[in-house]
Amino acid sequence: MTDTFSGHLSDVAELFASADVPARLAPEAVARLGEDAAAQLRENPWRLLGLPGVRPEQADFFARGLLGADAGPHDPRRGAALAAHLLLRAAGDGHTVTPAQALLSAMEAYDPGDAVEAVRAAIDAGDIVAVMDEPSETELLGLARLAAAEEAVAEGLARLTATADPFPAVHGVPAAVHEHGVSVITGPPEAVEETVRALAAAPGVIVTAATDRAAGAVGGAMSVHRLLEPGEHGYTRGEERPLEGDLVVVLEANTLGVERAAALIEACMDGTHLVLAGDPAAPSPLAPGRVLVDALACGAIPVTELRPEPGGVIERVAAAAREGTLIPVESADREVVIVPAAEAREAAHRAVQLVTDSIPRALGIPAGDVVVVTPVQRGEAGASALNRALKERLNPGPGPYDPGDRVVTVADLACAAAGEFGTVGAAQPGGDTVEVTFPSGTTVVPAVSLRHGWAVTVHRAQGTRWPAVVAVLPGEAAGALSRPLVVGAFTRARRHLSVVHAAGADLARAVRERAEPARRTRLAELLRENMADV
Repeated sequence: MTDTFSGHLSDVAELFASADVPARLAPEAVARLGEDAAAQLRENPWRLLGLPGVRPEQADFFARGLLGADAGPHDPRRGAALAAHLLLRAAGDGHTVTPAQALLSAMEAYDPGDAVEAVRAAIDAGDIVAVMDEPSETELLGLARLAAAEEAVAEGLARLTATADPFPAVHGVPAAVHEHGVSVITGPPEAVEETVRALAAAPGVIVTAATDRAAGAVGGAMSVHRLLEPGEHGYTRGEERPLEGDLVVVLEANTLGVERAAALIEACMDGTHLVLAGDPAAPSPLAPGRVLVDALACGAIPVTELRPEPGGVIERVAAAAREGTLIPVESADREVVIVPAAEAREAAHRAVQLVTDSIPRALGIPAGDVVVVTPVQRGEAGASALNRALKERLNPGPGPYDPGDRVVTVADLACAAAGEFGTVGAAQPGGDTVEVTFPSGTTVVPAVSLRHGWAVTVHRAQGTRWPAVVAVLPGEAAGALSRPLVVGAFTRARRHLSVVHAAGADLARAVRERAEPARRTRLAELLRENMADV
C-alpha cells in the first residue's frame, strides 16, 4: 500500500469515524471514488450508496450526520444516487441493464421526489446511461461502467477478428483456434482442459484462468487478474502495454465478468488470437455480465463443441445433470459416493466426517486436497458453519485465523484474484491483517478480504478444481438449487465426488426443470452489430 493511498484512506477513515460509518468501508470508498473520495463524500454524502452492501437508510444516516437538517429525502443528489444504487444492486444479480420503468418503480419505495428527474440527474452526472433495446424498443438503463465494458468487449472482439492472421496449427486443437481471431471452445472440463494443455505447450501461447491454481493445473501461469498486472489505479496492462502473446486462452471463461473481459481484450494487441474455453452449462460469473453465454448467443463467433464420450463416473454423472437428469451411481472404486442425510445438521456432520476421516482413510486423498461445496453461505449446512466445524477438526486455534488455516479470497488483491485459495502463515496481533501463502507467494493481506476455505459456496468454487469434492445439498437450500448449480458442484471434482444428499425430490426437480435466473445484458446484440462489419 503506497503512502499516497494510505493518506487518502486516512482521510476517508477519519470522515467515516466522525459519522459512525464502519471503518471497513474506507478502502472500498477510495477504490471506487478515487483519491478525492473524502471530498466527494463531504460534498455529496449519498455517494456512499456507490459502495456494495450499503443500504439507503445507512446513506441517509450518514448524510444527516454531515448535512444536518439540509439532508432532505427529496434532495436531487439523493435521488440520483438512489438510481445508481438500484442499478448497482441489479449488477449484483448479474444484470448490466434494467428497463427504465422497472427502475422508476423501484425508486418510488424510497420517496425520491421526482424519480424521472432523479434518473436524468444521474445520467447527466455520467453515473448511468440510457440505451434502447432495439428488438422491443424498450428504454434500458445501466451503470455507465458496465455499458462501457460491454461496448469495449464487442468492439474488441471485432478488432481481433479483423486483424488476426492464421496461427500455426497445433495437433489435437480445433481448426477454428488457428483460423479465426476469436473462437469459443465448449464442453465438459476434462475435454476442455485436454485441449488447453495442448495449446499451452505451443510457443507464443498464454493460458490464463480465474485463479493461479487453475491456470497452473493446465500449463498456464496465472489468473486473468494477475496477468493484467493490477496497480494502484487499475490494471497496468492495456492498449499502451499489451500482453506479449500470439494466442491467449481463457480457461473456464464462464467465470469471466464483462468488466474483466473488457480489460483483457483491451490488453490483446491487434493480431492476437483469443480463445474463450468453458462449460456454458456451469454457473454464470459472480460478476455482472455473461460473456461466454453471450458470445455463444450472438451467432457471429466460431464455436467448437467438444462432446467426448464420458469416461469416468464423475464425468457421466455431470453429463447427465447437463441433460437434466440424475443417474443411478454404480462406482465400485468409489469415484462417486452418494451419502444420504435426513436434514441439514446431519448433512454437515457427514461432510465433516468425509473430509477429516473417510476420504483420506479409504481413498488416500489427504484432507488438504478436499474441498466442500454447498449452495449457501448461511445455515447449518452453509459454508460458514461447515468452515467452523472443519477448522475445529483440522486446525483448531484461538483464531479467527491461525497458522495452517486454509483461506479463500473474496476480493481481488494485488497478489491474488478473488477465489484464490491460500494457507495462513501468521495472523497479526490486532487481527486486521493476515500473512497468507498463495500460489504467487507469501504476502500480508487485509483480513476482511478473506474467508476460511475448507468449504465454499458453489459459485465461489467456480474456476478451480480439486482432487476430491464433497458436495453438500441440504433441504434448506432446495429453493436455491438449479441445474447449473448442480453441474458446477459436480464438475469441481477430478478424482472423487461425494454427494451428501438431503434435498430429497427437490434435487431431481431442480436438475430437470430449473435453469439459472436470466441475466439482462446487451453484449450478444452488440456483438452481432460489431461483427457484421468484419
